[in-house]
Amino acid sequence: MTLAGLYVPLVTPFTADGALAADALEGLAHSALAEGATGLVALGTTAEAATLTAVERALVVEICARVCRERNGQLIVGAGSNSTAASIEAVAALSPHITAALTVVPYYTRPSEAGVLAHFQALAATSPVPLVIYNIPYRTGRILSAETLRQLAAHPNIIGVKHAVGSIDDATIELMATRPADFAVLAGDDLYLSPLLALGAAGGILASSTLRTGSFAALVAAWHEGRVDEARALGHRLAGLSAALFAEPNPTVIKAVLAAQGRIPSPAVRLPLLPASEAATTAALTALENSSTELPEKLLV
Repeated sequence: MTLAGLYVPLVTPFTADGALAADALEGLAHSALAEGATGLVALGTTAEAATLTAVERALVVEICARVCRERNGQLIVGAGSNSTAASIEAVAALSPHITAALTVVPYYTRPSEAGVLAHFQALAATSPVPLVIYNIPYRTGRILSAETLRQLAAHPNIIGVKHAVGSIDDATIELMATRPADFAVLAGDDLYLSPLLALGAAGGILASSTLRTGSFAALVAAWHEGRVDEARALGHRLAGLSAALFAEPNPTVIKAVLAAQGRIPSPAVRLPLLPASEAATTAALTALENSSTELPEKLLV
């Protein structure tokens, strides 16, 4: 299994009284795949997975899996925590028909890099589906070296990394130069999608793409196909949208915009998150409108 392209991490829509809005979730899933996404990500951070009940998590996966079957899309499901034993159980419970499990670097306890390696090797040894490592140091408190990432990539059941380190740092550059050809590096920081694609990333898992799926899919394709001027123009325009959408904790602003568009029934999020401010919502709606500007015709040939 090789991952490539755009993967849209879906929000979990709620009604005004806080119930899961299943029909709205299904609509978002269909829209993402219809507009050019390779696949969906269910139960990621953007989905507020930590605040969902077990019944709600199962329903989210059921809906996303059904839409992916109907539209021949790939499905990545978030699973795992900072407990190795609990992570093994969570991953083991996944359907073997899922494309991959997105498994976060153990957070809060801050194990050594050797401990992180042992954690993922234990998961990979028993998982019914391939693993994608979620490398996000500002949430986990653990920075991984390029060498550790290469060791993870060497395991046949670890097929990629969602790389969200907040920059294009030395380890990122070394990883991109030395990773195995079949190990997918997927951009996880929306603002750094273009530079990571320029270095050879396979694609991205990008919350902003919920609102401009076609444009983000086109950006990935433009870099892969060597249409550099088009890619740069798209990347600059979409970076402004991503910055506006992440002005407050994800996914609060994205939900506010989706609600304003009538695509979800309310902007509700669950505590400890609070709804996006009016100022952030207005700025994001403006950035969304600006991001729809057509590219110059000479860049589209």
